[in-house]
Amino acid sequence: MATFAKTTFDAARYAAARPTYPLQLYNFLFDFHGRSPRARWDTALDLGCGTGQATFALTPYKRIIGADPSPRMIAQASALLADPGASNAALPPDVDVAIVHAMKDRVSFVQSKAEELGWLEDGSVDMVVAAQAAHWFDWTRLWPEVARIVRPGGSLAIWGYSEFRLANHPSCTPLIHAYAQGSDPRTSLGPHWERPGRTIVDDHLQPIPDPRDVCETGTWETCERIYFVGAHYPHLPNPRPVLLRKRTTWGGVLSYLRTFSALHAFHEQFPEDKVDPRGDIAVRFWEQLRAQVAEDKRALGKTGRADDGDMEGVDEEIEIEWPMAVVLAQRAL
Repeated sequence: MATFAKTTFDAARYAAARPTYPLQLYNFLFDFHGRSPRARWDTALDLGCGTGQATFALTPYKRIIGADPSPRMIAQASALLADPGASNAALPPDVDVAIVHAMKDRVSFVQSKAEELGWLEDGSVDMVVAAQAAHWFDWTRLWPEVARIVRPGGSLAIWGYSEFRLANHPSCTPLIHAYAQGSDPRTSLGPHWERPGRTIVDDHLQPIPDPRDVCETGTWETCERIYFVGAHYPHLPNPRPVLLRKRTTWGGVLSYLRTFSALHAFHEQFPEDKVDPRGDIAVRFWEQLRAQVAEDKRALGKTGRADDGDMEGVDEEIEIEWPMAVVLAQRAL
C-alpha cells in the first residue's frame, strides 16, 4: 500500500482507469445490512477509500466518511468533493457530478489508517465497508476496532477482486497469469507486488480471519463469504456468476494495466524499461493479449480491425471481468 503514498503515484489516472462496482453489488450489501431488526442508516465508514469511488455510492446513509492513509488519495477525493465540476477533479468512472453536488454536505474524508480509528466514538457507525482495500489491513487489530465503533446490529462489508480475465478468451489466462504472477523479476510483475496484500486478494480474501475467532464470544452474530467468480475458480464454495465486468477498448485495457502498483514498483527497479524501443513491459504484455485475441478470432472465422499487423486494433472493444470475493459480518444485537 506504500506505493499509493508516493509522490510519483498518479491518483487521478488510477481513479479513471479502475473497474467500477455495479449497482447490483451495492444493493446486495445494503440488503445484508437491512436484515438486522436494529439496522440504522445514519453513518457509514469507507476504509481505504482511495479517491472515493465506493464512498459516493453509500447513498442510503445520512453521513458518510471516507478514510485512507494516503495523503494523495485523500487530497484527490477532497478536491473532488470541494469542486466536482473542476477540470482537474478526476471523477471515478461511475460517479456523476450531480451526485457529488447532492452529497457534499453528507460526505467527509479523513486521512487515517484503518486500524487507528480513535477519532470515532464507540457505537457511532452503522456500516463499515472496504472496496479493494481489505487485503492491506491488519485484521487482528481491525476486527476489535470495528467491533468498538459499530452499533449493535450494524454491519461490515468488504470486497476485493483478483486477477482479471478476458471474458470470451480463456486462451489469454495463462498469459495474464505469467505477467501478473510469474517469478522472474525482469519479465513479470509477480515479485513486485506488495505482500502479503496481493496474496490475500488472489486468495479471495480467505486469509482474513473470521471476526468470531478474533473478538470476544458474542460480539459478532454472523460472518459470510460470497464468491462472485463464475467458472474461473470452481474449487471455491458455492461460486456465483461474475458481477464485476467492463467493456472497453484495447486503449482502455492499457490504461488499466498502468494502474498496477506492481508496475510502478517494477519501473522503480528497472527504469530503463520505460525507454525500451519495443515499449515497456506493460505495452509488450498488452500486445501479446491483442495478438492472442486476434488469433482466437481467426480460428473462429471472425475478423476485427487489425490496424497493427496481426494484433487487435487499439479501438476494438473487449470485455474484461474480475472474479470478486465479498465478506459480510453483522454485529450482535
